[in-house]
Amino acid sequence: MARDAPRVRDLPAPRRSESAIGPLFRTVFKWPYRVALAGLYRAGFRPWQLTMLSLATNVLIGWMLVTGRRLMPGLLLIAAGLFDIFDGGLARLRGEESRAGAFLDSVTDRISDIVLFGALFWSLAGRGQAHRLSAALALSTLVVSMLVSHVRAEGEAVGLRLTEGFVQRLERYVLLIIGLTAPGTLTPLLAVMTALGCFTLLQRSASAWRQLGGASARPGKE
Repeated sequence: MARDAPRVRDLPAPRRSESAIGPLFRTVFKWPYRVALAGLYRAGFRPWQLTMLSLATNVLIGWMLVTGRRLMPGLLLIAAGLFDIFDGGLARLRGEESRAGAFLDSVTDRISDIVLFGALFWSLAGRGQAHRLSAALALSTLVVSMLVSHVRAEGEAVGLRLTEGFVQRLERYVLLIIGLTAPGTLTPLLAVMTALGCFTLLQRSASAWRQLGGASARPGKE
């Protein structure tokens, strides 16, 4: 039997995040998030549908980037990011959280990152030597984001909790939206994403080392 439609004030706020703008997002968008989540619930959306809509939107954005467009892909990233934010919240609201759903969400997130930054690299690399730096930064951002996710996955495989990180998926989306829609900002923001992504990688690696025992795990130590 279907659940009663939830009241907005009873819905949870966005999940806590230890990233750069996670706390601000949770505070500023707490009520808009609840209103939108209630609307999605009442409209009958399922979590997996939002996950696949996010992936499909990112594939469309990737195609548009390859064709040389920037403004429209940047605007569509807002929709793709919102689908990605709400799928987990809707799963919790419907009581449909599962390991299968978490696996699907994680895999589609990685595919989306590869599509976005891979397409951006392709489009920039094809525009000649003047865009070589931008293309290299798009590729480095992709590599670093994959490494950050890989460290978390490896940590969770041995029972660690690695959720910290100054720049995570939310920050990458926001910075890429700005880079694609504000003229002249793409290259410097790709550099920022690469640098802060490396910092996040170091944060998670240090956290994993501490949780695993650090110095006591070194060879030759009792």
